[in-house]
Amino acid sequence: MMGLAMITAFAVNLVLGLPLFLCLLLTALVGFLFVDPNLFFNTLPQRFYGGMDIFSLMAIPLFILAGNLMNSSGMTPRLMRLANALVGHFRGGLGHVNVVAGVFFAGVNGSAAADASALSTLLVPAMEKEGYSRKFAAGLTAGSSLIGPIIPPSIFMILYSSLTNTSVGELFLAGVIPGLVLALAFMAINAIYARKAGLEAQHKAPSWAEVLAAVAGASTALVAPVLIVAGIVLGLVTPTESGAIIVLYVALIGIIQRELSLKGFWTSIQETVQLTASIYVIIAAASVVNWLLNYAQVANEFAMLLQPFNHSPTLMLLVISSIIFICGMVMEEVSVLMLLTPIIAPVALAAGVDPVHLGLIFTLNITIAMITPPMGSCLFIVATISKLSITEMFKGIWPFIAVALAVLYILILFPSLTLWLPHLLS
Repeated sequence: MMGLAMITAFAVNLVLGLPLFLCLLLTALVGFLFVDPNLFFNTLPQRFYGGMDIFSLMAIPLFILAGNLMNSSGMTPRLMRLANALVGHFRGGLGHVNVVAGVFFAGVNGSAAADASALSTLLVPAMEKEGYSRKFAAGLTAGSSLIGPIIPPSIFMILYSSLTNTSVGELFLAGVIPGLVLALAFMAINAIYARKAGLEAQHKAPSWAEVLAAVAGASTALVAPVLIVAGIVLGLVTPTESGAIIVLYVALIGIIQRELSLKGFWTSIQETVQLTASIYVIIAAASVVNWLLNYAQVANEFAMLLQPFNHSPTLMLLVISSIIFICGMVMEEVSVLMLLTPIIAPVALAAGVDPVHLGLIFTLNITIAMITPPMGSCLFIVATISKLSITEMFKGIWPFIAVALAVLYILILFPSLTLWLPHLLS
């Protein structure tokens, strides 16, 4: 009864258009009315602020700031030039550049929303001039943004790690191969589209000297993801310390190259504060709901429902993926991760699912939901920047959702694609 009342309250609050953190707090209030109303006022302040008081979560604003500083310090155009030098001379070159740039950007900020914004601004108009339909260009851009939270660093993986005590380094390594597989799948869609649309290569293949010049120009940006992953995997730094080092590194490079102005630095700080605040307030509100669910032993009831699937880790992951994906379609991604991980993780681990594999599947599920109607946040970002109606955006995104889901199920069926690299370097 309590669970049904909380779900109803949450749905009503969403329909009314209330901010998500307020939806979560009002949902918690409904739950506390069933348990003990006095607990709401006694528990709320402690759990709300306690949900944010986790050391590993400090890495999130640092990686966001590093990404923003990268955009303000001239590194983004260099990465775009490198992507163009590597794949821009093929048929449908700008579409391939879109995906490869998504891979490069993913290695710094770990945010799908940031990648969607940057790629949309830079590439959708250019792709349309090259002969792409705006609908397909926007769909490919939204799809490319999925790579951001998969290839390290990843904000979602940091959150999952803080909730399950799973190694951040192993989670980061687990995302490398799936992220590259996803990129290759999107490039295959682009190649098929380019051939059907009769698109031709826009320029000849660059010389080795031109490629090496592009690599040299982007080398300072390419060093960042190596520093992040190597430092964490080798145990030299924590994720939070790694984030601080990368912020310092990007800022110093921007200053040395005289491309990071005081105005750009201040703008990066403002954007980081705004995004971090929106993430943290959701984390705090979700932690209140999580405490209530644990207090009411909802996790035990959920475990009983999934008991028939305990005999097969693969079957358990397929069922869990369906639950996560459906919730992600109608809820904000951070709240899905914060609410479902404490409930789902114990059940999955009891069924024999590897915690690192589960973290990757969790992250990819939530990320795919970010481009899935009706509530996918990246859909709205790309549609707004590309000046497309939501209906047109919905029509252009389905091939990429289908391919991303196919990659997801391949990763579920073949865990070694996810776990090979972490096991190799652990």
